[in-house]
Amino acid sequence: MFAMSHSLSKIWVHAVWTTKYREPVITPSLEKILYPKMRAEFMQLRCPVKIINGAPDHVHCLFKMNASVSIADTIKQVKGSSSRYVNEYASVPGRFSWQEGYGAFSVSESALEKVFEYIQNQKVHHGIPHTPYPGMWGVGNQTVSFFSLRKSTYE
Repeated sequence: MFAMSHSLSKIWVHAVWTTKYREPVITPSLEKILYPKMRAEFMQLRCPVKIINGAPDHVHCLFKMNASVSIADTIKQVKGSSSRYVNEYASVPGRFSWQEGYGAFSVSESALEKVFEYIQNQKVHHGIPHTPYPGMWGVGNQTVSFFSLRKSTYE
């Protein structure tokens, strides 16, 4: 019998949540503020992000879980910090907030690219005209952000 001296966890999560009352308030200009903040918060929680994208009323995130933090706590932190940040630094009508709750689904290694492409194509999927901008999506297996975060050391 052998003993493992360390734990290993590699759980990819596809999470989805909506704006309060599903209001379509996430504009392209707000995405440029919101998505980098969300990515930075995931990274602060040691959850490498593969992609963040969405539509005016919801976001999709594909990230690797930190085994020390629950999904509920991770998403609560990302939602809370991102809404506070938007309200402090962005110009949005009224107060920006997220709807309570979320959906979170585990993603197998073999399905990662398919889920990545699904999230990447959210604008097309919802019939929203858009122009991709640098840093909007992750690239392959790299962690990319507007803040030029280095590839995660947690991968």
